[in-house]
Amino acid sequence: MRIRDVVIDAWSWLNYKPTMANPRKPGGKLAELASSWAPEEEMRRLAAYKLLAGYDQTQAGQIAAATTGDDSALDRRELGDAPKLIDTALQYLLGAEQTIVVLGAEHADEDSPPPGAAEAATVQERLREWAEKELLPLRMQQTERSAVRCGDAVYTLAWEPSKGRALLRSYAPGFYFPEWPDDGEDSAEFPNRVHFAWELPEDRAKGLKGRVRRITYELGPIGAATKPGQTKDGLPRREWIYGTDGEPVLIVGDKLDADTGTVTRSYPWAAGKPSGVTCYLTDAEWLLEDLKGPHTVFNLPEEKAAYRVRSDGEVLDGLDLMVDFIPVVHITHSIPEPGEHWGRSALAPVLQGLDELAATDTDSSAATGAPILSVSGARTGVDRTTGQPKPLTVTAGSVFQLADGGRMDALNTAPQLEELRNLTDHLIDRVAVNSRVTAAGLGTLDATRLPSGYALQLALGPLDALVGAMRLARAHKYALLLRMVYRLHQAGQVWPAGETLPAHIVFGPHTPTDRAAILEEVVKAVGGG
Repeated sequence: MRIRDVVIDAWSWLNYKPTMANPRKPGGKLAELASSWAPEEEMRRLAAYKLLAGYDQTQAGQIAAATTGDDSALDRRELGDAPKLIDTALQYLLGAEQTIVVLGAEHADEDSPPPGAAEAATVQERLREWAEKELLPLRMQQTERSAVRCGDAVYTLAWEPSKGRALLRSYAPGFYFPEWPDDGEDSAEFPNRVHFAWELPEDRAKGLKGRVRRITYELGPIGAATKPGQTKDGLPRREWIYGTDGEPVLIVGDKLDADTGTVTRSYPWAAGKPSGVTCYLTDAEWLLEDLKGPHTVFNLPEEKAAYRVRSDGEVLDGLDLMVDFIPVVHITHSIPEPGEHWGRSALAPVLQGLDELAATDTDSSAATGAPILSVSGARTGVDRTTGQPKPLTVTAGSVFQLADGGRMDALNTAPQLEELRNLTDHLIDRVAVNSRVTAAGLGTLDATRLPSGYALQLALGPLDALVGAMRLARAHKYALLLRMVYRLHQAGQVWPAGETLPAHIVFGPHTPTDRAAILEEVVKAVGGG
């Protein structure tokens, strides 16, 4: 291998896995990850997600056997170290609770509240009521667990007319395919077009063929009004609305600039600032048998699409969502590298350590359950095919008939077994250190042996830094999510128009706090002025 052949990207920490060398290579290299509609440049990311899911479900041995052809990997002992690490990191990330806070709302109950406090309290109450209806804490658990495991997770928001509120949904990051502008890809930038795509399997009982479903959000110039319609074959499509003069009709409130030919619109959250951009939603399916050309998720043939219809009868074929943003929020577990968009899994720095730990557990289990015996004078059966004596198998309750003078000796492997167990403890400590969750955070450290609470605080220092970095990577994303929620309700004419006040999600403490000591400190501070 030459130095130019070494791949360094967001998933290069997985390069030691044979699957990552060429995910599409036949012969058990995860070629079945996706059909030809999945872009080649996305295959390393998809392969990484599948490998990490295997560790989370304690199926890394099965994936290793499928990708390398080594059936001995099926005997791999996986005792839950990877999912424990994921769940522990998730617990410390989210803390005891998650609270929506709008700055200034805490002063609304004062005798002389400052200007804007009442408005902030109202916005905070609306967002909290929405969060309760949409089960926000549950959605966060689902989404953030994916982010901790894979490094990425995705929220989507959609206005539901029948419920009169924005619906919050989570998608697996393997379904997420953003398109970036030509000026580059960076964590601070936002894509102009976002696709969610996955395969729908064939259902012979219902007469359904294999399909690909793709949901697309796209920013584009505001156009004329449209309505649900049908093609000559009776398939749902959107149609332009024309006036009596044959000219396209504009949506009420939109204005046409006669000089430039562009259409502008004033949104409820930006009064007096006309915008020429809106977001279009398309939700369609394609038969797999129709994707025989060089088609990927980014350029599926429109003439073969079968568009879906929303609950209110709107055909999801370039439907104008009446907002100037894409209601999708991509969460990263870590702060991305410069020029990168994807996050890094919590398992990334310790994945090889988890492999070593599984190998040690496998060897330890084999050494415990299968003693090494030397037998002489045993009466064994004969294999009628080969004429050779059948090998002896040692199981619990085994009895061997020995001839006169026969003997059985057992090799004492206790020292080697003890060494394996010591190695297991060493590897667990190494994983705790390198993941920065720490032995105290994983619960393997006996806190009663520490000389003081200050020593415990020092032991948790790396965990505090880790939690701070994880929350920093998410802070502006959740502020963006709440801003989108409020604006969708404004666009649905449920909440009043006006500037969107900034709201944040505050995570609870990730470690127990000495409430009595804090109260005493506050009392002394207030008493001292």
